[in-house]
Amino acid sequence: MLRDLSFQERVFSAPSLRSSFVKIAFGRFGLIADYLWASSPHFATSSYLSNWVPADNSQSNVIIPKQEPHHVDTKPPKIKVEADKATSFLADGVHDRSLSATFADLPAPELKWEKMASAPVPRLDGAAIQIKDLLYVFAGYGTIDLVHSHVDIYNFTDSTWGRRFDMPKEMAHSHLGMVTDGRYIYVVTGQYGPQCRGPTARNFVLDTKTKQWQDLPPLPVPSHLPYLCGSYSELKCYVSVLALYAPATQLWRGRLHVMGGSKENRHTPALEHWSLAVKDGKALEKEWSPEIPIPRGGPHRACVVVSDKLLIIGGQEGDFMAKPGSPIFKCSRRNEIVYDEVHMLDDEMKWKPLPPMPKPDSHIEFAWAIVNNSIVIAGGTTEKHPTTKKMVLVGEVFRFNLDTLKINFCYNGWYYIIFVIHTCLQTWSVIGKLPYRVKTTLVGFWNGWLYFTSGQRDRGPDDPAPKKVIADMWRTKLRLNS
Repeated sequence: MLRDLSFQERVFSAPSLRSSFVKIAFGRFGLIADYLWASSPHFATSSYLSNWVPADNSQSNVIIPKQEPHHVDTKPPKIKVEADKATSFLADGVHDRSLSATFADLPAPELKWEKMASAPVPRLDGAAIQIKDLLYVFAGYGTIDLVHSHVDIYNFTDSTWGRRFDMPKEMAHSHLGMVTDGRYIYVVTGQYGPQCRGPTARNFVLDTKTKQWQDLPPLPVPSHLPYLCGSYSELKCYVSVLALYAPATQLWRGRLHVMGGSKENRHTPALEHWSLAVKDGKALEKEWSPEIPIPRGGPHRACVVVSDKLLIIGGQEGDFMAKPGSPIFKCSRRNEIVYDEVHMLDDEMKWKPLPPMPKPDSHIEFAWAIVNNSIVIAGGTTEKHPTTKKMVLVGEVFRFNLDTLKINFCYNGWYYIIFVIHTCLQTWSVIGKLPYRVKTTLVGFWNGWLYFTSGQRDRGPDDPAPKKVIADMWRTKLRLNS
């Protein structure tokens, strides 16, 4: 429970009590500083300890003096991860997938998964938006040479796939940015065509009640990129439009925000951040406005708004590129760096680092749902195999408990006291396993059930490399306690 401010003011009004309290605060700060120094990279050995530690809730309040805010380029300390013992839906026993010479899965309880009706088509790098009891599933690869250009709808209430309808012919087929206000779905850029073809700059909005599509203004090219100009004699010069792969996209404070992704070559990370005022499916402005750049660029990250804060989670730098000279834009592997970073944009309009994920995770832009003030993320990709360099898929379900970030700031003229209600060690947890490792899952949550469909699964329990593109739909009963 947060402390009452008036009570604190009464406590600090007494000189003797104020002196004693300050001594205690600085004493505890010394212990915390020793702990942080001991757990820093400068103190650690060359190998990392396990991310799994026993639960320890003995310290519920931590008192520290005022600290300077985090800088954007400051990487937060790695946190420990614990199984969420408050979940009541877990199956008995814990099963560890056996991996030889790969990055092992994190220890996690088994979940009881129920297989539902499969999607009409398999999908990879598709998109999904939930509005009430309907999950709208868009586009995606069927195979590397085949892309979808329609929308399928799953009804959580009657557990069926309904009728499909077409997307605009000019709309991207994969790597889309997408978000909804509860009726209108805003669609931003993405890749047009199969293999590793180029992106489109076209943006759209869908009215889910009428199934009608409308255009949105295209993103502008950032000012540091060259202008496209006509001939000198014509004296014409205009700004081109910007096309991105898998940008982070959200609605925040009445504006459509688009951040990061990859640039036109599909590999170079974009740091740019744009916003556009929108309402009821219409743009209220003719042009996008530049916003504060994101701390680290790249595609395939989750982007979530909770408690009026904008969060970006995970992601990667780099991606497949079209092979030079290939007439079909054949995909060619490039170096990728997957990261575990989490950043928050708040009232000060500054990006602040939050505790990182249990392990690096990418391909999660539609793999999340908000459940009981927690962000739940299913699957993804992590760092590549250190020897074979193959992609490694993620089979865990992660929980980011937003209640653990609640703090109460108390001011007494010349210093701050911060009461932390929960320790950051509990912010992230691994709450279970998926039926198999899988990336680009499309996730929904309805009536206590966590659902996921589509994506690309692993080669088997002992091989986390990607193989089959799937249409499966699964669900598990999920009850999270704070």
